[in-house]
Amino acid sequence: MPANFWPEDDSSNELAPLNSLLSDLSATEESIVETDPLFLPFRFQGRRRKAALVLTIVWSITIALHLVSWGSLFVLGLTTILGIHALEVVFTRPRRHPKKIEGDLPSVSIMVAAKNEEAVIGRLVKSLCSLDYPDGKYELWVIDDNSSDRTPQLLTELAKEYKQLKTFRRSAQATGGKSGALNQVLPLTKGEIIAVFDADAQVSPDLLYQVVPLFQREQVGAVQVRKAIANAKENFWTKGQMAEMAVDTYFQQQRTALGGIGELRGNGQFVRRAALESCGGWNEETITDDLDLTLRLHLDNWDIDCVFSPAVEEEGVTNAIALWHQRNRWAEGGYQRYLDYWDLLLKNRLGTRKTWDLLSFMLIMYILPTAAIPDLLMAIALHRPPIFGPITGLSVSLSVIGMLTGLKRIHQGQKFHLSTYLVLLLQTLRGTLYMFHWFVVMSSTTARMSFRPKRLKWVKTVHTGVE
Repeated sequence: MPANFWPEDDSSNELAPLNSLLSDLSATEESIVETDPLFLPFRFQGRRRKAALVLTIVWSITIALHLVSWGSLFVLGLTTILGIHALEVVFTRPRRHPKKIEGDLPSVSIMVAAKNEEAVIGRLVKSLCSLDYPDGKYELWVIDDNSSDRTPQLLTELAKEYKQLKTFRRSAQATGGKSGALNQVLPLTKGEIIAVFDADAQVSPDLLYQVVPLFQREQVGAVQVRKAIANAKENFWTKGQMAEMAVDTYFQQQRTALGGIGELRGNGQFVRRAALESCGGWNEETITDDLDLTLRLHLDNWDIDCVFSPAVEEEGVTNAIALWHQRNRWAEGGYQRYLDYWDLLLKNRLGTRKTWDLLSFMLIMYILPTAAIPDLLMAIALHRPPIFGPITGLSVSLSVIGMLTGLKRIHQGQKFHLSTYLVLLLQTLRGTLYMFHWFVVMSSTTARMSFRPKRLKWVKTVHTGVE
């Protein structure tokens, strides 16, 4: 059963002995030669055992570092190493991308998986069917995932108006969620480049002319455009998401400039068809298809570029409960890729540069929040500061620098006044406060995955059509 559809019971027996996990290490060379390591059957099994093992290791190391005399020196050394990499990331120059395409324009197929999106589907189709790109060179596929509202009727009417629009309705028995919908329609598409958007997406007319030239570099397997929050002014949560998208795009752009890991973000992703097919399409055994595809593309020796402009607008969630559900899904999906492909990462299949970049990112974004609880408990018990304080300080400092620079890049080319800098500073301070929710999400998600991974439910983001 695809991971997008979690059952309430635990019939998969994922609490089997740890031996089955350790036995993965003893796979013979013959089995690896016969089957592509990316698609081995055991890869998406036993996530609970793997999560429990990671949690045990992280907590044990954290406690041990508090008890040994050289624990603080070890953390300071690790902070220094991570700090050197952080300086490289901050001071590297973003990669310059070609602005024009040489030769014939490649064909593009735009895909949108939609379910109960009557509030936004009309605006979406109008936006994506009004792109400035030659007739016959791009098509729009909207996949109706068995909607129960007026989405099917609206699509039928829109198909009569826009010749680029093609629709496909899935049956009630279809599985796989968004990944299943995209995989089902992919063979019907004709584009050399596949673009994927969410139903609430809004883009500028010159989108394709700005993104397509990036694929002239043969190693580029995908491109992610910046996500902008359409309703950013609504409240604290949406303003925080706006700053979050800015810092996220900033670090993706800087990391790729260093030859590190660029990541896909679902909405606004462009993938070369050859790269997508070599990776086997979208994974229906994960809850975050974009993060999973990110790692599989890199493992298959493709690069992913990330750009600030153009951007794709989307609706941000407007309350803490919706944010909690969404971020828990993102956090679990992020963990899943490490648990699923850990053996290939240990074999350095990414290459030294990308492996080191991924390890640094994982330590700061995943391991540090996981260690926060035992670190705080030991600090209270021993009447001393948290031992990972230096790395936490480095992480927060990086976030502040990246957020301020990212927000500034959004307005690149505009004239800056003193008031502009004050607004950017205020947005950065507010965004930094908002970002602390990740510590709670990450630490709780790791613990929950070790005991109840299949109880996470995918709460659909409600789109209202806000301008």
